[in-house]
Amino acid sequence: MSKINQIEGKAVPVEGNDIDTDRIIPARYLKEITFTNMGKYPFYDERFDAEGKPKGHPFDLPQFQGSHILFVNQNFGCGSSREHAPQSLMRWGIRAIIGESFAEIFAGNCTMLGIPTATVSQVEMQKLQAMVKANPEIKFTLDLDKKVLFTEGKEHLNFEIHESKRNALVNGTWDSTRLLLGNADKTAAVAQKLPYVAGF
Repeated sequence: MSKINQIEGKAVPVEGNDIDTDRIIPARYLKEITFTNMGKYPFYDERFDAEGKPKGHPFDLPQFQGSHILFVNQNFGCGSSREHAPQSLMRWGIRAIIGESFAEIFAGNCTMLGIPTATVSQVEMQKLQAMVKANPEIKFTLDLDKKVLFTEGKEHLNFEIHESKRNALVNGTWDSTRLLLGNADKTAAVAQKLPYVAGF
């Protein structure tokens, strides 16, 4: 499992408060057996009309293709706890999300995928979204060690991130499933000592 200290790339702005997980990934796509195709569906109903024609969502605009950082506003990822939401964003290409605030379960699901969820103030986010709309080619670096967002190699602003999530990312312990599988022998040994597991 890799350590995640920095995320670099262009940014894509998605504006609006209280964007819930049903808007991020519509419920009808939860029937997919695997997450393989989830990258096709983020914000699907906001990106396409009933006839499948693009409506001009940032995820479809040419200038934002190849972006790895997502700029959002308040309470992003609220609603249901579906892990398909961060899966769809990750498989579209998102590697980090910076917002004003996040729903806690959504932020936790992101961490499990190695996606940092960093926060800045409302004023700072408005500046970031305006900046990237004016110059979509600008490159950002999210530095988790320094807790600083750099713009084209220059220090731009400090951000906040829950310390337990930051530690998991920079120490390479963010994938709890892989940690569990990697310690299967130890887990089995402990299980054999538990009467409610081995005593039946």
